[in-house]
Amino acid sequence: MISAADSSGSIASLSAVVKAYDIRGLVDEQLTEPIVEAVAAAFVDEVDAAGGTVVVGHDMRDSSPRFAAAFARGAAARGASVTEIGLCSTDESYYASGALAAPAAMFTASHNPAAYNGIKLSRAGAQGISLDTGLAAIRDRAAGYLEHGIPSVAEPGAVTTRDVLADYAAYLRGLVDLSGIRPLKIVVDAGNGMAGLTVPAVLGEAAGLPRLPLELVPLYFELDGTFPNHEANPLEPANLVDLQRAVVEHGADLGLAFDGDADRCFVVDERGTAVTPSAVAAIVALREIARVRAAGETGEVAVIHNLITSRVVPETIERAGAVAVRTRVGHSLIKDRMRETGAVFGGEHSAHYYFRDFWGADNGMLAAMHLLAEFGAQTGPLSELSARFTPYALSGEVNSTVEDVPAAYARIFEAFTGRAEFDELDGLTVEGVTAIDEPFWWFNVRPSNTEPLLRLNVEGADEATMIRIRDEVLALIRA
Repeated sequence: MISAADSSGSIASLSAVVKAYDIRGLVDEQLTEPIVEAVAAAFVDEVDAAGGTVVVGHDMRDSSPRFAAAFARGAAARGASVTEIGLCSTDESYYASGALAAPAAMFTASHNPAAYNGIKLSRAGAQGISLDTGLAAIRDRAAGYLEHGIPSVAEPGAVTTRDVLADYAAYLRGLVDLSGIRPLKIVVDAGNGMAGLTVPAVLGEAAGLPRLPLELVPLYFELDGTFPNHEANPLEPANLVDLQRAVVEHGADLGLAFDGDADRCFVVDERGTAVTPSAVAAIVALREIARVRAAGETGEVAVIHNLITSRVVPETIERAGAVAVRTRVGHSLIKDRMRETGAVFGGEHSAHYYFRDFWGADNGMLAAMHLLAEFGAQTGPLSELSARFTPYALSGEVNSTVEDVPAAYARIFEAFTGRAEFDELDGLTVEGVTAIDEPFWWFNVRPSNTEPLLRLNVEGADEATMIRIRDEVLALIRA
Protein backbone atom coordinates (compact mmCIF):
# COMPACT_ATOMS: atom_id res chain seq x y z
CA MET A 1 0.00 0.00 0.00
CA ILE A 2 1.18 3.52 -0.84
CA SER A 3 0.85 5.46 2.41
CA ALA A 4 -1.73 8.17 2.92
CA ALA A 5 -0.84 11.82 2.67
CA ASP A 6 0.31 13.20 5.99
CA SER A 7 -1.73 16.38 5.68
CA SER A 8 -5.44 17.00 5.41
CA GLY A 9 -4.47 20.13 3.47
CA SER A 10 -3.57 17.88 0.54
CA ILE A 11 -7.13 16.57 0.47
CA ALA A 12 -8.50 20.10 0.47
CA SER A 13 -6.18 21.00 -2.40
CA LEU A 14 -7.64 18.19 -4.48
CA SER A 15 -10.99 19.95 -4.74
CA ALA A 16 -9.22 23.17 -5.67
CA VAL A 17 -7.30 21.69 -8.61
CA VAL A 18 -10.00 19.59 -10.26
CA LYS A 19 -11.58 21.80 -12.92
CA ALA A 20 -14.41 21.18 -15.37
CA TYR A 21 -12.23 19.44 -17.96
CA ASP A 22 -8.83 18.83 -16.39
CA ILE A 23 -6.70 19.14 -13.26
CA ARG A 24 -4.62 22.27 -12.75
CA GLY A 25 -3.00 24.18 -9.89
CA LEU A 26 0.07 25.78 -8.38
CA VAL A 27 3.02 23.40 -8.22
CA ASP A 28 3.69 22.00 -4.73
CA GLU A 29 1.07 24.29 -3.21
CA GLN A 30 -2.10 22.94 -4.78
CA LEU A 31 -0.75 20.15 -6.98
CA THR A 32 1.59 17.76 -5.13
CA GLU A 33 3.08 14.34 -5.77
CA PRO A 34 0.78 12.59 -3.23
CA ILE A 35 -2.22 14.15 -5.00
CA VAL A 36 -0.90 13.01 -8.38
CA GLU A 37 -0.37 9.44 -7.12
CA ALA A 38 -3.88 9.34 -5.69
CA VAL A 39 -5.37 10.71 -8.92
CA ALA A 40 -3.46 8.09 -10.92
CA ALA A 41 -4.80 5.27 -8.77
CA ALA A 42 -8.34 6.62 -9.00
CA PHE A 43 -7.96 7.07 -12.77
CA VAL A 44 -6.96 3.42 -13.23
CA ASP A 45 -10.04 2.39 -11.26
CA GLU A 46 -12.36 4.70 -13.20
CA VAL A 47 -11.22 3.58 -16.66
CA ASP A 48 -10.82 -0.07 -15.60
CA ALA A 49 -7.16 -0.12 -16.62
CA ALA A 50 -5.92 -2.74 -14.11
CA GLY A 51 -4.22 -5.40 -16.18
CA GLY A 52 -4.06 -3.03 -19.14
CA THR A 53 -1.92 -0.09 -20.21
CA VAL A 54 -1.94 3.61 -19.37
CA VAL A 55 0.03 6.14 -21.42
CA VAL A 56 1.79 8.97 -19.56
CA GLY A 57 3.38 11.98 -21.27
CA HIS A 58 4.54 15.40 -20.12
CA ASP A 59 5.54 18.86 -21.30
CA MET A 60 8.74 20.82 -20.63
CA ARG A 61 7.77 22.36 -17.27
CA ASP A 62 10.35 21.72 -14.55
CA SER A 63 7.87 19.81 -12.40
CA SER A 64 6.42 17.69 -15.20
CA PRO A 65 8.90 14.77 -15.15
CA ARG A 66 8.52 14.15 -11.43
CA PHE A 67 4.74 14.47 -11.60
CA ALA A 68 4.68 12.01 -14.50
CA ALA A 69 6.79 9.61 -12.41
CA ALA A 70 4.40 10.01 -9.46
CA PHE A 71 1.47 9.23 -11.74
CA ALA A 72 3.26 6.11 -12.98
CA ARG A 73 3.74 4.96 -9.37
CA GLY A 74 0.09 5.46 -8.50
CA ALA A 75 -1.16 3.78 -11.67
CA ALA A 76 1.18 0.80 -11.32
CA ALA A 77 0.14 0.36 -7.69
CA ARG A 78 -3.42 -0.25 -8.89
CA GLY A 79 -2.34 -2.80 -11.49
CA ALA A 80 -1.94 -0.80 -14.69
CA SER A 81 1.17 -1.11 -16.83
CA VAL A 82 2.48 2.33 -17.72
CA THR A 83 3.93 3.36 -21.08
CA GLU A 84 5.89 6.55 -20.56
CA ILE A 85 6.19 8.56 -23.78
CA GLY A 86 8.21 11.35 -22.17
CA LEU A 87 8.32 14.87 -23.61
CA CYS A 88 5.38 15.42 -25.95
CA SER A 89 2.66 17.80 -26.99
CA THR A 90 -0.88 17.22 -25.78
CA ASP A 91 -2.05 16.18 -29.23
CA GLU A 92 0.88 13.75 -29.39
CA SER A 93 -0.45 12.17 -26.18
CA TYR A 94 -3.87 11.95 -27.88
CA TYR A 95 -2.18 10.20 -30.79
CA ALA A 96 -0.67 7.65 -28.40
CA SER A 97 -4.03 7.14 -26.69
CA GLY A 98 -5.70 6.58 -30.04
CA ALA A 99 -3.03 4.51 -31.76
CA LEU A 100 -2.42 2.31 -28.71
CA ALA A 101 -6.11 2.21 -27.72
CA ALA A 102 -5.09 3.10 -24.16
CA PRO A 103 -6.17 5.69 -21.60
CA ALA A 104 -3.68 8.51 -21.18
CA ALA A 105 -2.49 11.23 -18.84
CA MET A 106 -0.72 14.36 -20.09
CA PHE A 107 1.12 16.61 -17.64
CA THR A 108 0.80 20.22 -18.70
CA ALA A 109 -0.78 23.47 -17.63
CA SER A 110 -1.16 24.46 -21.28
CA HIS A 111 -0.86 28.25 -21.58
CA ASN A 112 -0.76 28.96 -17.83
CA PRO A 113 2.32 30.60 -16.28
CA ALA A 114 5.35 28.64 -15.10
CA ALA A 115 4.15 28.27 -11.50
CA TYR A 116 1.30 25.99 -12.63
CA ASN A 117 1.02 22.42 -13.78
CA GLY A 118 -1.83 20.03 -14.40
CA ILE A 119 -3.14 16.81 -15.91
CA LYS A 120 -5.27 16.24 -19.00
CA LEU A 121 -6.86 12.79 -18.78
CA SER A 122 -8.25 10.70 -21.63
CA ARG A 123 -10.03 7.39 -21.87
CA ALA A 124 -8.77 4.96 -24.51
CA GLY A 125 -9.04 6.39 -28.00
CA ALA A 126 -8.35 9.98 -26.84
CA GLN A 127 -11.85 10.25 -25.38
CA GLY A 128 -12.07 13.26 -23.08
CA ILE A 129 -13.01 13.13 -19.41
CA SER A 130 -14.91 15.97 -17.76
CA LEU A 131 -16.56 16.40 -14.37
CA ASP A 132 -19.75 14.95 -15.81
CA THR A 133 -18.07 11.97 -17.46
CA GLY A 134 -15.75 10.61 -14.79
CA LEU A 135 -13.54 13.39 -13.46
CA ALA A 136 -15.76 13.97 -10.43
CA ALA A 137 -15.62 10.26 -9.60
CA ILE A 138 -11.83 10.31 -9.96
CA ARG A 139 -11.65 13.31 -7.63
CA ASP A 140 -13.80 11.67 -4.99
CA ARG A 141 -12.00 8.34 -5.11
CA ALA A 142 -8.61 10.10 -5.03
CA ALA A 143 -9.68 11.97 -1.90
CA GLY A 144 -10.26 8.62 -0.22
CA TYR A 145 -6.85 7.35 -1.31
CA LEU A 146 -5.21 10.49 0.06
CA GLU A 147 -6.87 9.94 3.40
CA HIS A 148 -6.44 6.19 3.74
CA GLY A 149 -3.61 5.29 1.36
CA ILE A 150 -3.61 3.51 -2.00
CA PRO A 151 -4.24 -0.23 -1.58
CA SER A 152 -1.85 -2.33 -3.61
CA VAL A 153 -3.02 -5.12 -5.90
CA ALA A 154 -1.66 -8.65 -6.23
CA GLU A 155 -0.02 -7.85 -9.57
CA PRO A 156 1.30 -4.26 -9.78
CA GLY A 157 1.91 -2.93 -13.26
CA ALA A 158 5.29 -2.48 -14.95
CA VAL A 159 6.64 0.82 -16.27
CA THR A 160 8.20 1.00 -19.75
CA THR A 161 9.19 3.81 -22.11
CA ARG A 162 8.28 4.39 -25.74
CA ASP A 163 9.06 7.21 -28.20
CA VAL A 164 6.05 7.94 -30.42
CA LEU A 165 7.16 11.24 -31.98
CA ALA A 166 8.18 9.77 -35.36
CA ASP A 167 4.97 7.72 -35.58
CA TYR A 168 2.92 10.78 -34.66
CA ALA A 169 4.62 12.89 -37.33
CA ALA A 170 4.17 10.21 -39.97
CA TYR A 171 0.48 9.84 -39.06
CA LEU A 172 -0.16 13.56 -39.57
CA ARG A 173 1.79 13.57 -42.83
CA GLY A 174 -0.52 10.77 -43.96
CA LEU A 175 -3.60 12.89 -43.26
CA VAL A 176 -2.46 16.05 -45.11
CA ASP A 177 -0.11 15.90 -48.09
CA LEU A 178 2.06 19.01 -48.23
CA SER A 179 4.62 17.67 -50.69
CA GLY A 180 3.10 19.38 -53.71
CA ILE A 181 2.44 22.88 -52.38
CA ARG A 182 4.38 25.93 -53.54
CA PRO A 183 7.45 26.87 -51.46
CA LEU A 184 6.50 28.80 -48.33
CA LYS A 185 8.53 30.63 -45.71
CA ILE A 186 6.97 30.26 -42.26
CA VAL A 187 7.94 31.83 -38.97
CA VAL A 188 6.93 29.57 -36.08
CA ASP A 189 6.78 30.85 -32.50
CA ALA A 190 6.89 27.86 -30.17
CA GLY A 191 6.85 30.08 -27.08
CA ASN A 192 9.49 27.79 -25.51
CA GLY A 193 6.78 25.14 -25.44
CA MET A 194 6.35 21.71 -26.94
CA ALA A 195 6.02 22.94 -30.53
CA GLY A 196 9.79 23.33 -30.34
CA LEU A 197 9.88 19.52 -30.40
CA THR A 198 6.93 18.67 -32.64
CA VAL A 199 7.23 21.28 -35.43
CA PRO A 200 10.71 20.11 -36.57
CA ALA A 201 9.39 16.53 -36.58
CA VAL A 202 6.14 17.15 -38.47
CA LEU A 203 7.01 20.07 -40.76
CA GLY A 204 10.77 19.46 -40.92
CA GLU A 205 13.06 16.47 -41.17
CA ALA A 206 13.80 15.81 -37.48
CA ALA A 207 11.73 12.60 -37.48
CA GLY A 208 13.37 11.28 -40.62
CA LEU A 209 10.50 12.22 -42.94
CA PRO A 210 11.04 13.64 -46.45
CA ARG A 211 11.72 17.34 -46.78
CA LEU A 212 8.69 19.54 -47.45
CA PRO A 213 8.72 22.75 -49.53
CA LEU A 214 8.75 24.78 -46.32
CA GLU A 215 11.42 27.12 -44.99
CA LEU A 216 10.94 27.27 -41.23
CA VAL A 217 12.14 30.30 -39.28
CA PRO A 218 12.17 29.16 -35.62
CA LEU A 219 11.29 31.52 -32.81
CA TYR A 220 11.76 30.36 -29.19
CA PHE A 221 12.12 26.65 -30.00
CA GLU A 222 14.19 26.01 -26.85
CA LEU A 223 12.11 23.95 -24.42
CA ASP A 224 11.92 26.06 -21.27
CA GLY A 225 9.07 25.78 -18.79
CA THR A 226 9.94 29.17 -17.27
CA PHE A 227 8.79 30.85 -20.52
CA PRO A 228 11.62 33.41 -20.60
CA ASN A 229 10.40 35.29 -23.68
CA HIS A 230 6.64 35.53 -23.27
CA GLU A 231 3.78 33.45 -21.93
CA ALA A 232 2.87 30.61 -24.27
CA ASN A 233 -0.66 31.91 -24.68
CA PRO A 234 -1.19 33.23 -28.23
CA LEU A 235 -4.80 34.11 -27.43
CA GLU A 236 -3.40 37.22 -25.72
CA PRO A 237 -2.40 39.76 -28.40
CA ALA A 238 0.75 40.79 -26.50
CA ASN A 239 2.14 37.29 -26.97
CA LEU A 240 1.85 37.53 -30.76
CA VAL A 241 3.91 40.70 -31.11
CA ASP A 242 7.29 38.95 -31.58
CA LEU A 243 5.83 36.64 -34.24
CA GLN A 244 4.14 39.50 -36.08
CA ARG A 245 7.37 41.47 -36.16
CA ALA A 246 9.42 38.48 -37.29
CA VAL A 247 7.05 37.63 -40.16
CA VAL A 248 7.43 41.12 -41.59
CA GLU A 249 11.20 41.27 -40.99
CA HIS A 250 11.80 37.92 -42.69
CA GLY A 251 9.39 38.57 -45.56
CA ALA A 252 7.61 35.36 -44.61
CA ASP A 253 4.39 34.11 -46.13
CA LEU A 254 2.79 33.57 -42.74
CA GLY A 255 3.44 32.88 -39.07
CA LEU A 256 2.25 30.16 -36.70
CA ALA A 257 2.10 30.48 -32.90
CA PHE A 258 1.52 27.52 -30.60
CA ASP A 259 0.55 27.48 -26.95
CA GLY A 260 2.64 25.74 -24.29
CA ASP A 261 1.43 22.19 -24.87
CA ALA A 262 1.14 22.84 -28.64
CA ASP A 263 -2.46 21.69 -29.05
CA ARG A 264 -3.62 25.14 -30.20
CA CYS A 265 -2.27 27.01 -33.22
CA PHE A 266 -2.77 30.67 -34.11
CA VAL A 267 -1.98 32.20 -37.49
CA VAL A 268 -0.76 35.60 -38.72
CA ASP A 269 -0.64 36.63 -42.38
CA GLU A 270 2.24 38.10 -44.38
CA ARG A 271 1.52 41.58 -42.98
CA GLY A 272 1.67 40.34 -39.41
CA THR A 273 -2.11 40.60 -39.00
CA ALA A 274 -3.79 37.89 -36.91
CA VAL A 275 -6.07 35.54 -38.81
CA THR A 276 -9.13 34.75 -36.72
CA PRO A 277 -9.52 31.14 -35.54
CA SER A 278 -13.00 31.28 -37.07
CA ALA A 279 -11.51 31.92 -40.52
CA VAL A 280 -9.15 28.96 -40.01
CA ALA A 281 -12.09 26.81 -38.89
CA ALA A 282 -14.10 27.73 -41.99
CA ILE A 283 -11.17 26.94 -44.31
CA VAL A 284 -10.47 23.59 -42.66
CA ALA A 285 -14.18 22.72 -42.60
CA LEU A 286 -14.40 23.20 -46.37
CA ARG A 287 -11.38 20.95 -46.91
CA GLU A 288 -12.69 18.19 -44.67
CA ILE A 289 -16.17 18.30 -46.24
CA ALA A 290 -14.65 18.12 -49.73
CA ARG A 291 -12.31 15.30 -48.69
CA VAL A 292 -15.00 12.96 -47.38
CA ARG A 293 -17.26 13.68 -50.35
CA ALA A 294 -14.39 12.90 -52.75
CA ALA A 295 -13.78 9.67 -50.84
CA GLY A 296 -17.34 8.62 -51.64
CA GLU A 297 -18.97 9.35 -48.30
CA THR A 298 -22.70 9.77 -48.79
CA GLY A 299 -25.41 11.02 -46.50
CA GLU A 300 -25.23 13.81 -43.98
CA VAL A 301 -21.82 15.33 -43.23
CA ALA A 302 -21.73 17.15 -39.88
CA VAL A 303 -19.29 19.84 -38.79
CA ILE A 304 -19.28 21.24 -35.25
CA HIS A 305 -18.73 24.82 -34.17
CA ASN A 306 -19.23 26.41 -30.78
CA LEU A 307 -21.66 29.24 -30.37
CA ILE A 308 -19.09 32.04 -30.24
CA THR A 309 -17.32 31.30 -33.50
CA SER A 310 -18.03 33.81 -36.26
CA ARG A 311 -21.27 33.38 -38.14
CA VAL A 312 -19.13 32.76 -41.22
CA VAL A 313 -18.36 29.26 -39.89
CA PRO A 314 -21.91 27.82 -40.03
CA GLU A 315 -22.59 29.78 -43.23
CA THR A 316 -19.54 28.20 -44.89
CA ILE A 317 -20.49 24.72 -43.66
CA GLU A 318 -24.05 25.01 -44.94
CA ARG A 319 -23.03 26.47 -48.32
CA ALA A 320 -20.85 23.38 -48.77
CA GLY A 321 -23.91 21.18 -48.28
CA ALA A 322 -22.99 19.96 -44.80
CA VAL A 323 -24.81 20.30 -41.48
CA ALA A 324 -23.53 22.86 -38.96
CA VAL A 325 -23.90 21.57 -35.39
CA ARG A 326 -23.82 24.36 -32.79
CA THR A 327 -22.51 23.53 -29.32
CA ARG A 328 -21.61 25.08 -26.03
CA VAL A 329 -18.01 26.11 -25.34
CA GLY A 330 -15.66 23.48 -23.91
CA HIS A 331 -13.33 20.91 -25.40
CA SER A 332 -14.77 17.85 -23.64
CA LEU A 333 -18.26 18.88 -24.74
CA ILE A 334 -17.12 19.11 -28.34
CA LYS A 335 -15.32 15.76 -28.17
CA ASP A 336 -18.55 14.22 -26.92
CA ARG A 337 -20.53 15.83 -29.75
CA MET A 338 -17.93 14.69 -32.29
CA ARG A 339 -18.62 11.10 -31.25
CA GLU A 340 -22.39 11.52 -31.03
CA THR A 341 -22.77 13.11 -34.45
CA GLY A 342 -19.88 11.48 -36.32
CA ALA A 343 -18.80 14.99 -37.29
CA VAL A 344 -15.83 15.15 -39.62
CA PHE A 345 -14.45 18.32 -38.04
CA GLY A 346 -15.06 20.76 -35.20
CA GLY A 347 -13.79 24.28 -34.58
CA GLU A 348 -13.71 26.63 -31.61
CA HIS A 349 -13.05 30.36 -31.33
CA SER A 350 -10.12 29.57 -29.02
CA ALA A 351 -8.16 27.81 -31.82
CA HIS A 352 -9.00 24.28 -30.77
CA TYR A 353 -9.67 22.18 -33.88
CA TYR A 354 -11.08 18.64 -33.74
CA PHE A 355 -10.81 15.91 -36.36
CA ARG A 356 -12.71 12.68 -36.84
CA ASP A 357 -9.56 11.18 -38.36
CA PHE A 358 -7.73 12.04 -35.12
CA TRP A 359 -10.10 10.14 -32.83
CA GLY A 360 -12.29 13.24 -32.50
CA ALA A 361 -9.54 14.98 -30.52
CA ASP A 362 -8.12 18.46 -31.05
CA ASN A 363 -4.89 18.99 -32.94
CA GLY A 364 -3.54 22.45 -33.70
CA MET A 365 -0.71 21.06 -35.82
CA LEU A 366 -3.17 19.25 -38.08
CA ALA A 367 -5.23 22.42 -38.51
CA ALA A 368 -2.05 24.31 -39.46
CA MET A 369 -1.23 21.64 -42.03
CA HIS A 370 -4.67 21.99 -43.62
CA LEU A 371 -4.21 25.74 -43.80
CA LEU A 372 -0.77 25.32 -45.39
CA ALA A 373 -2.20 22.87 -47.91
CA GLU A 374 -5.01 25.23 -48.90
CA PHE A 375 -2.83 28.34 -48.99
CA GLY A 376 0.06 26.54 -50.68
CA ALA A 377 -2.20 25.50 -53.55
CA GLN A 378 -3.00 29.15 -54.34
CA THR A 379 -0.93 32.03 -55.67
CA GLY A 380 -2.15 35.02 -53.65
CA PRO A 381 -1.10 36.17 -50.17
CA LEU A 382 -2.65 34.75 -47.02
CA SER A 383 -4.33 38.09 -46.30
CA GLU A 384 -6.34 37.63 -49.48
CA LEU A 385 -7.41 34.10 -48.55
CA SER A 386 -8.30 34.98 -44.97
CA ALA A 387 -10.29 38.06 -46.04
CA ARG A 388 -12.71 35.79 -47.90
CA PHE A 389 -13.50 34.10 -44.58
CA THR A 390 -13.65 37.26 -42.43
CA PRO A 391 -16.72 39.11 -43.73
CA TYR A 392 -17.84 40.40 -40.34
CA ALA A 393 -16.32 42.42 -37.49
CA LEU A 394 -15.45 40.56 -34.29
CA SER A 395 -14.80 42.09 -30.86
CA GLY A 396 -12.69 39.28 -29.43
CA GLU A 397 -13.38 38.26 -25.85
CA VAL A 398 -13.91 41.16 -23.44
CA ASN A 399 -13.93 40.28 -19.72
CA SER A 400 -15.67 42.24 -16.96
CA THR A 401 -15.66 41.63 -13.22
CA VAL A 402 -19.28 41.02 -12.23
CA GLU A 403 -20.42 39.92 -8.79
CA ASP A 404 -24.15 39.68 -9.62
CA VAL A 405 -24.52 37.85 -12.93
CA PRO A 406 -28.36 37.48 -12.79
CA ALA A 407 -28.70 41.25 -12.34
CA ALA A 408 -26.47 41.87 -15.36
CA TYR A 409 -28.56 39.42 -17.41
CA ALA A 410 -31.74 41.19 -16.32
CA ARG A 411 -30.39 44.54 -17.53
CA ILE A 412 -29.51 43.00 -20.89
CA PHE A 413 -32.94 41.39 -21.25
CA GLU A 414 -34.65 44.68 -20.47
CA ALA A 415 -32.51 46.70 -22.87
CA PHE A 416 -32.79 44.32 -25.85
CA THR A 417 -36.35 43.01 -25.53
CA GLY A 418 -38.27 43.87 -28.67
CA ARG A 419 -35.25 44.24 -30.91
CA ALA A 420 -33.47 40.93 -30.42
CA GLU A 421 -33.95 37.21 -29.93
CA PHE A 422 -32.53 35.41 -26.87
CA ASP A 423 -30.89 32.01 -26.54
CA GLU A 424 -29.58 30.44 -23.30
CA LEU A 425 -27.72 27.41 -24.68
CA ASP A 426 -24.49 28.66 -23.08
CA GLY A 427 -24.68 31.87 -21.09
CA LEU A 428 -26.88 34.38 -22.93
CA THR A 429 -26.77 34.81 -26.71
CA VAL A 430 -28.62 37.82 -28.12
CA GLU A 431 -29.19 38.24 -31.86
CA GLY A 432 -30.54 41.40 -33.43
CA VAL A 433 -33.77 41.18 -35.41
CA THR A 434 -32.68 42.30 -38.87
CA ALA A 435 -36.29 42.67 -39.99
CA ILE A 436 -36.41 46.01 -38.19
CA ASP A 437 -33.91 47.39 -40.72
CA GLU A 438 -30.86 47.10 -38.47
CA PRO A 439 -27.49 45.68 -39.61
CA PHE A 440 -26.67 42.10 -38.64
CA TRP A 441 -25.23 41.65 -35.12
CA TRP A 442 -25.17 39.21 -32.23
CA PHE A 443 -23.40 38.84 -28.91
CA ASN A 444 -22.86 36.25 -26.20
CA VAL A 445 -22.17 36.76 -22.50
CA ARG A 446 -20.95 33.80 -20.46
CA PRO A 447 -19.84 33.59 -16.83
CA SER A 448 -16.39 32.20 -16.12
CA ASN A 449 -16.29 28.83 -14.36
CA THR A 450 -13.51 29.95 -12.03
CA GLU A 451 -13.66 33.73 -11.60
CA PRO A 452 -16.32 36.42 -11.02
CA LEU A 453 -16.12 37.40 -14.70
CA LEU A 454 -18.57 37.79 -17.54
CA ARG A 455 -17.05 37.09 -20.95
CA LEU A 456 -18.47 39.09 -23.85
CA ASN A 457 -18.11 38.29 -27.56
CA VAL A 458 -19.73 40.49 -30.19
CA GLU A 459 -19.99 40.23 -33.97
CA GLY A 460 -21.47 42.74 -36.36
CA ALA A 461 -21.99 43.30 -40.06
CA ASP A 462 -19.31 45.98 -39.93
CA GLU A 463 -16.90 47.55 -37.45
CA ALA A 464 -19.23 50.41 -36.55
CA THR A 465 -22.10 48.08 -35.73
CA MET A 466 -19.90 45.78 -33.67
CA ILE A 467 -18.47 48.69 -31.65
CA ARG A 468 -21.91 50.18 -31.05
CA ILE A 469 -23.34 46.91 -29.71
CA ARG A 470 -20.17 46.08 -27.76
CA ASP A 471 -20.17 49.41 -25.96
CA GLU A 472 -23.90 49.25 -25.20
CA VAL A 473 -23.59 45.76 -23.69
CA LEU A 474 -20.47 46.63 -21.71
CA ALA A 475 -22.28 49.60 -20.18
CA LEU A 476 -25.09 47.27 -19.08
CA ILE A 477 -22.72 44.63 -17.73
CA ARG A 478 -20.67 47.15 -15.78
CA ALA A 479 -23.56 49.27 -14.51
